[in-house]
Amino acid sequence: MVNPFDLLKNAQSIQGELQKIQEELKDISVVGSSGGGIVNVTMNGAFQLTAVRIDPIAVDPRDVPMLQDLIVSASHDAQKRVQEAIKEKMGPVLQGMNIPGLNLSGLLGGQ
Repeated sequence: MVNPFDLLKNAQSIQGELQKIQEELKDISVVGSSGGGIVNVTMNGAFQLTAVRIDPIAVDPRDVPMLQDLIVSASHDAQKRVQEAIKEKMGPVLQGMNIPGLNLSGLLGGQ
């Protein structure tokens, strides 16, 4: 259980670290993929898509729904990777504290 007084005592330090991490998140770039690498999307630490790469083999005008599913799947993979990167950066700041209801991506301006 988290002692609220310990949280208050460390609030300024945590706030400073969070601001530093928010700046570092701008430099994060991950690639999510689907279909065995047929579709790749690049996403930054703010959960913004910055690039999409589609192998021409996936472009079949008769099967557009499959391509759409691959893009959505690759985006989900990239989001998961950004969340993992955020958790990795947040770990030292929160020092293993388990704060119920804490949404790390929401805290850092993500979705």
